[in-house]
Amino acid sequence: MAMSSDSVRQRAPHVPFLVPLLNPIAHRLLRIGIPMGPNALLTVRGRKTGQPHTTPVALVEVDGRRWVQSPFGEVNWVRNLRAAREATITINRRPESVDAVELSTAETARFFKEVLGPYVGRIPMGRWLLSLLGGGDILADPDAAAARHPVFELKSR
Repeated sequence: MAMSSDSVRQRAPHVPFLVPLLNPIAHRLLRIGIPMGPNALLTVRGRKTGQPHTTPVALVEVDGRRWVQSPFGEVNWVRNLRAAREATITINRRPESVDAVELSTAETARFFKEVLGPYVGRIPMGRWLLSLLGGGDILADPDAAAARHPVFELKSR
């Protein structure tokens, strides 16, 4: 039985060693309301335990629409969000319940080209930072990267 590229995603680059060191710091700063650029806290119910798990993510907001994408591919928050299809996004200590809709591979490639590329281009050192965090292939080859970097659109509940 053949599987589509949407049903089986490829693995993305390994999480850089800095991320596990910086995530707890970012989590604490964001929790107390200190702005950190486009970062927010994403809280998702665990797919196995049902317990809430919170992680810092980059929130892309353009023209009233919001997305989160994983520069590291199939990490736990991605698998949990895929299963739960809902989350809480917290910005400046204000939580908001959202529904999460995962984009198809084709939609993800279009998002990388039309939204994320221009978005990171407007952020000082945005392209460098995306590359540092494992997403350099998103800008270099968005079509191929779409199979390795899941994207979810977040919609207010």
